[in-house]
Amino acid sequence: MSLSGKVIVVTGAARRIGRGIAMHLAGEGARVAIHYSSSRQEAEQTAAECGNAPTFAANLESIPEIEDLFRRVEEHFGRIDGLVNNAARFTRFDPLEVTEADWDFIHRVNLKAVFFCCQQAAKRMKASGGGRIVNISSLGGIRPWEEHVHYCASKAGVIMMTKALAKALAPSITVNSVAPGVIPFEENNDPRIRALIQATPARRAGEAAEIAEAVSYFLSATNFVTGQILAVDGGLSLR
Repeated sequence: MSLSGKVIVVTGAARRIGRGIAMHLAGEGARVAIHYSSSRQEAEQTAAECGNAPTFAANLESIPEIEDLFRRVEEHFGRIDGLVNNAARFTRFDPLEVTEADWDFIHRVNLKAVFFCCQQAAKRMKASGGGRIVNISSLGGIRPWEEHVHYCASKAGVIMMTKALAKALAPSITVNSVAPGVIPFEENNDPRIRALIQATPARRAGEAAEIAEAVSYFLSATNFVTGQILAVDGGLSLR
């Protein structure tokens, strides 16, 4: 299925992997809706590089704002064909020091918001005949990281939610997930990142464009591909 003319919502599209996904999809002819929370300037730059795509601000911690986000996207484009749940948070804590606020900070966006974005998109997709949802999970949802217990739990939740929604929304809507490995940006010289790269069988870090290619595959695949988790990690999940 060609993505040309398809309306795809990308959450957290202003920066990093989300920006790479949005630009790749726009390059394939998709009509991209650029969501952002606070990075307005970066979102506008990404939008400009996506053929002057529209931007939509929303705080994904708020369910009413999520509902309003999808209403506005539908009003602008007339429909929604695909959703890429990319927006996420990442923090590092000794698990014995994690507070309720730390836990909620991660889970409100990484898990709760992902579900409600899926819900809002799916309602509109079903009304128009179907669609495609891709949830960005993480290697941390597959492999345990001792200083990221709260984060790993959120991303493991995304993986199981993807599988459950794939059953619930079939056959008209597919739900799949891409689990990125080490995709560094400004933290490229962090010793921990360098150690992970050395442990990666591919012997290099990944790039946002490689995640975007996997996302594009799921968005354009037939409905015989659903409930799948694709680790794009250079083989690091094998360790």
